[in-house]
Amino acid sequence: MGAHELTVYDTIARNASLCGEAPAVIQGERTLSFRELQGRIDALAGGLRALGIAPGDRICILAQNDLAYLDLYGACARQGVLAYPINWRLTGEEVARVIERAAPRMVIGDASTLPVMAGWPEEKRQVAHWYQLGAAGGAGFKPFHALYGNPDDAGAPVASAGDPFAAISTAAVDVVPRGAVLTHANIIAANITAMAAMGVSAGDRYLVALPLFHITALGLSLAHLHAGGACVLTPRFDAEEAVRLIDRHGITHVSDFPPVLVSLLDAAQKLGSRLGSLRHVSGLDAPQTIQRLHAETGAQFWTGFGQSETSGFVSIQRVAERPGAAGRPVALCQLAVVDDYDRPVTVGAPGEIVVRGPLVFQGYYAQPDVTAYTFRNGWHHTGDVGRLDADGYLHYVKRKPEKELIKPGGENVYPAEVETVIMQMEGVRGVCVYGIPDPRWGEAIKAVVEVSGSRYSAEQVSDWVASRIARFKRPHVVVFAEAVPRTADGAVDRDAVKARWGDAR
Repeated sequence: MGAHELTVYDTIARNASLCGEAPAVIQGERTLSFRELQGRIDALAGGLRALGIAPGDRICILAQNDLAYLDLYGACARQGVLAYPINWRLTGEEVARVIERAAPRMVIGDASTLPVMAGWPEEKRQVAHWYQLGAAGGAGFKPFHALYGNPDDAGAPVASAGDPFAAISTAAVDVVPRGAVLTHANIIAANITAMAAMGVSAGDRYLVALPLFHITALGLSLAHLHAGGACVLTPRFDAEEAVRLIDRHGITHVSDFPPVLVSLLDAAQKLGSRLGSLRHVSGLDAPQTIQRLHAETGAQFWTGFGQSETSGFVSIQRVAERPGAAGRPVALCQLAVVDDYDRPVTVGAPGEIVVRGPLVFQGYYAQPDVTAYTFRNGWHHTGDVGRLDADGYLHYVKRKPEKELIKPGGENVYPAEVETVIMQMEGVRGVCVYGIPDPRWGEAIKAVVEVSGSRYSAEQVSDWVASRIARFKRPHVVVFAEAVPRTADGAVDRDAVKARWGDAR
């Protein structure tokens, strides 16, 4: 590690020295100072090294939010190990595919996810170590707390700024979710961006209610810790519990994807809370929900454009600054809008959003060809269409057709994945899946299915999908047709299907 390096672990060590006894992480009745957090991370790092976990190894974690989850991120950062979190909403088959790609030395679960991995320690011998957060209860799983060893066994920190820190799973473009590898330098750049753009400081407290396998929760947790602020952890989002935590701990910042904010405001109204400490809500939501936040609290809503591949936001603004826009590019990136030949388009014209700079990820884990194509001509191609106005504000338009994406409740769903599953139903000759507006979840999934007669019900199609891939990928609306429009080459004509069946529920 050289004189010019700064890693995720270094930010924790820095604040253990500077902030000492200031609160870093709060969960339930327990409050850890920065010094105590570093002590736990060092002890876990010692246990991992004693077990033979080496720099460059991968550790997969399939669990809900927990203090030990943050410990693991810190220990991996210290030892140069790649943290590979997995979405706990996936099915067992989907999780197995992620583990196969990641090829980890260790897999960690918790009580909520053990049923998904039942029998795996015996079946998947290629994974050397299986551990469980909390009290051990699964066959073949050892208690995670037993890994905390002697901090002196950890040796000197070995990670460098350019080393991989975490692989964040994105949507399953090619059946298996791609792992966007973020380096320590990416995270540091994202931390500084959050501090500069939103003014994140030591006085802030962040509610970690969205899952830590997402870049939103992980990135903002690390940004607040870097700034000397505190993270208040809850296993998963519960609106009434969130209100109580905000009022009890003076939480200033909450992340939002529909229906988080509307549920939070409803719960606050029910409990008689004005959410007095709340200053920032960041993410995406409907204009009427954002207006309600501004009317009922003293908080401001921040929105922007970003991806796991860009370590979070690369453009950001207060919604009130320019309603309908996604902000101006942040200081640590260059952003452009280009045509299919990577030529800049004119002001106001739509094109693909491309980005470069220290926020851009290292690449997709174990997928060099996909990475090379994404980085063609020296830019990260986001697959999203936007336009820049005369003042440099980005306006999001849509996903590119070949990378069409649906986002129900902040999750990523590729239509092609759902279509593949529906096509496995006997008698189905064609299908078109696309997103439609939804007042609660932001977007819902609609499927137009080509099948003769009344062979299936909408519920049967939805249940079929939910039984094979994650439930959040199941269609909310199903329409049946004797024939769907097709192009000259016989493929389903997506534009014609959408024009005919539209957004109707």
